[in-house]
Amino acid sequence: MKSITLHKLDDELSERLAQAARRDGASLNRTAQRLLRKALGLDAPLRVDHRSDFTDLFGTWSKAEADRFHRRVRDLEEVDEDEW
Repeated sequence: MKSITLHKLDDELSERLAQAARRDGASLNRTAQRLLRKALGLDAPLRVDHRSDFTDLFGTWSKAEADRFHRRVRDLEEVDEDEW
């Protein structure tokens, strides 16, 4: 693995890098590596799975309630050409 040294970082860049490292609980080196990989498109973006935000709603309808809901919204599945 190669090592590099960055020279003449301005105060704002140096402070932002330090803030990011503190926020992430990581070293300056690791933070710089992560930011470089992200900037160069070498890391795939993390997908956030929001399904767990709704687990309290899963499976709460009875079969009869679900059937009643689907009957009531059936009209919403049809496109009225006159309204276009």
